[in-house]
Amino acid sequence: MTENERTLLDEAMAREGLSPDERKGVVELEGWADAEAAAAKMPETERRELLDELVEAASVDGRLSPLEATMLKQISAALGL
Repeated sequence: MTENERTLLDEAMAREGLSPDERKGVVELEGWADAEAAAAKMPETERRELLDELVEAASVDGRLSPLEATMLKQISAALGL
């Protein structure tokens, strides 16, 4: 994760009011199954907004790595988009 990506992630977690433990879980991808299930229940517009934010976060350093592209495809599929 580049410094720009980390900054964007930190700002997003702060906006959402995540605790230090929750932030650690996000960074370490803990609770993925729970998050996936919760996100799938969101209205389509919110799922699209979430995916847009993730694309922005992944490309904030000016490039999209193959790993980031793969993850975004998996997340998009999980969100039904």
